[in-house]
Amino acid sequence: MDSYEFEGKTAEEAINNASRELKISPENLEFEIIEPGSAGIFGLVGTRKTKIRVTIKESDDDDDDDFEDYEDLDHFDNSDSDEEIEETDEVEAEDNEETEEADEDLAPYLKSAIDALDNILKLIPVETSVKGSCSKGKISLVIEGDTSGILIGRKGKTLDALQYIINKIINKDTDRKIKVIIDSENYRERRIEALTQMALKIGNKARKYKKPFSTSPLNPHDRRIVHLALKNVEKLETRSRGEGLLKRVVIIPKR
Repeated sequence: MDSYEFEGKTAEEAINNASRELKISPENLEFEIIEPGSAGIFGLVGTRKTKIRVTIKESDDDDDDDFEDYEDLDHFDNSDSDEEIEETDEVEAEDNEETEEADEDLAPYLKSAIDALDNILKLIPVETSVKGSCSKGKISLVIEGDTSGILIGRKGKTLDALQYIINKIINKDTDRKIKVIIDSENYRERRIEALTQMALKIGNKARKYKKPFSTSPLNPHDRRIVHLALKNVEKLETRSRGEGLLKRVVIIPKR
């Protein structure tokens, strides 16, 4: 696969330079940082540009695997044990958990969460800022300024990793369960829409061919979205199948 090298004051600028030169949107580029940039001393001495190596993605959509990589389960056994197949409503409690924390009580934690995320982002050569708010007993952080997708990652894995770290930091010294959600470029909403459309697509196929199909392996949050998307669809039921964190959602036509 051909690769190209580009420079910029920041990784984001380098990616935008690559996008402009190659006439390909940043979302369809994969890159690695060869040389991190440096602002030098007061921006005057020792400045160094960020250098990246870019390759063009083979797929145009990060969610292609979810749409295409479903499995035809001709020999699916609907009587499998509970250890292998979980009922729809057995999605991890964390996703369904309601909190009674008042938003004003979360103000100190909100500031700590913003500061913690901001300190992490300063280590990454992308110019960003963090906005935060409290709603329905949860802390929401939005990373602004990253138009390259570097902080989102493939299928949101980088964003999920940042969210995991911040949740660990905020809940380290408290007995309260405080949930922090991190988003960038409205990715969370776009992901929900993509998974919902994927679920409906596979559901239609299951009904058409009258046999079970499954998604690719998904994390608990994504599985819940699939379950909810098909919850009220007639003649379909969904179950989670597999072991560990990543499991498939099996979509079964009712007889």
